[in-house]
Amino acid sequence: MKVRVFSGVQPTGQLHIGNYLGALKNWAEIQAEYESIFCIVDLHAITLFQDPEELLANIRQTAALFIACGIDAQLSSIIVQSSVPAHTELAWLLNCVTPVGWLNRMTQFKSKAEQQETVGAGLLNYPVLMAADILLYQASIVPVGEDQSQHLELTRDIAQRFNSLYGEHFVMPATKLPTVGARIMGLDDPGQKMSKSAAGTNHAIGLLDEPKVVQKKIARATTDSLPAVDPENMGPGVANLIAIAEACDPSLNKEVFAGLRYGDLKKRVAEAVIARLEPIQQKFRAVTADRCYVDTVLSESRGRVMPIAEDTVRKTKVAMGLYV
Repeated sequence: MKVRVFSGVQPTGQLHIGNYLGALKNWAEIQAEYESIFCIVDLHAITLFQDPEELLANIRQTAALFIACGIDAQLSSIIVQSSVPAHTELAWLLNCVTPVGWLNRMTQFKSKAEQQETVGAGLLNYPVLMAADILLYQASIVPVGEDQSQHLELTRDIAQRFNSLYGEHFVMPATKLPTVGARIMGLDDPGQKMSKSAAGTNHAIGLLDEPKVVQKKIARATTDSLPAVDPENMGPGVANLIAIAEACDPSLNKEVFAGLRYGDLKKRVAEAVIARLEPIQQKFRAVTADRCYVDTVLSESRGRVMPIAEDTVRKTKVAMGLYV
């Protein structure tokens, strides 16, 4: 029996090259080896206000991009979080065993709360819902980035606390990932991980960006004050550009670019990115040409995971002495 893997992405903003090189590419490579469930976590998205029409469109676009990036609907289940009610039901049950102090110490809650005039309870409980996402499917491996490592540790803490109170029930998800994707930083700020939510039109390269847009964004990317690439003395901006190029084309590395002036470096990086995005964009156009295809994939995937999710909730309620 294959080990189960679970991971997810919020449908906010357009997926970018960092999402692909850091996560989606990795998911596609491991999906045949594991029982893979990849989730569009729309309930997490609404912890901050989202335009309803835009959110729904982004959910479908994200699903289509999953497929375009190599997630095989025959090998993996692609699900929308809100379409499986067990996510929120298990989240409530886990909320009841999670100390508030554990949630107050979460760094992402603190950083996001500082940016809001008012903070909804959902933002505080976000990590419990994430724990429910993982524990609902008894996932053994959760391929997430370093920025989510604190949430994964909290998931383990919640599972351990539940197991100590009600008996061995939840699988303890691994903190070590099977493989690690590239960590891609922002083009305008190489000290910050590339993000869908970051302000600025030159921060990220969208997976659906046209070649001219890619060239323009990379041409404006931050470098440093040196005249050319020095493999032994690279600023973070230059190192990030080379990391992007190498992740898109493994034959490219810092030695290949040694001595290259930054204008020429950016041209080579743009060529590598455009070449890598072309088949993704072609597949995306093919997937979305049939308006029913994405919805069919999501419906069939939901049907596969529902028995697992409902069984977990039922057993959890029984363990807690609830009426089922």
